[in-house]
Amino acid sequence: MEETLILVDEDDCETGSAHKLFIHQQGLRHRAFSIFIFDEQGRLLLQQRALGKYHSQGLWTNSCCGHPRLGEQTLAAAQRRLLEEMGLTCPLKNVASLLYREQVSNDLIEHEFDHLFVGTSDTPPVANPDEALAWAWLPLSDIQRRIAAEPEKYTVWFQKIFDTYTLAGLRAWQKIALAASSTGHARATQLSGQPPTRQ
Repeated sequence: MEETLILVDEDDCETGSAHKLFIHQQGLRHRAFSIFIFDEQGRLLLQQRALGKYHSQGLWTNSCCGHPRLGEQTLAAAQRRLLEEMGLTCPLKNVASLLYREQVSNDLIEHEFDHLFVGTSDTPPVANPDEALAWAWLPLSDIQRRIAAEPEKYTVWFQKIFDTYTLAGLRAWQKIALAASSTGHARATQLSGQPPTRQ
């Protein structure tokens, strides 16, 4: 069954709902989230989107992203998708938001009020192969260089977040995540299974 997502205005106030594919075909503004998971060394977890995804297939992006379903709280949805995509569960902190509209592949449009969350993990993810083709931990400065050199390999929203908040902003989020982790309240745990080989 196709998911029903939440339509919002420019202030993230709910205005209605519609099916996921229709929203992206019409470029309707909807609620979304992007998650940034750091390890104890401050590296960011990236995932490469699976080839079967409905857009942006095979592109590298942030740790996890998705949409709350109709009637679902954004934080609960973020925790659900982090588990479904990467096999991780951890406390998440909402650090920022981003309103953007960008064309993506397959003639679809992402028009999102995107809630940005951070968390930490000291264990490898267990990626769902239907969601992620590969994953890697990379320093923020390395990610910035890679995006500048080969932007076509990264999702438009990940680039938009880097452009909007800059390397300094993401380093501030990194500090927030690691500070929370040092208190013992933001440790991610691997649930089950063996982690895939890093590619």
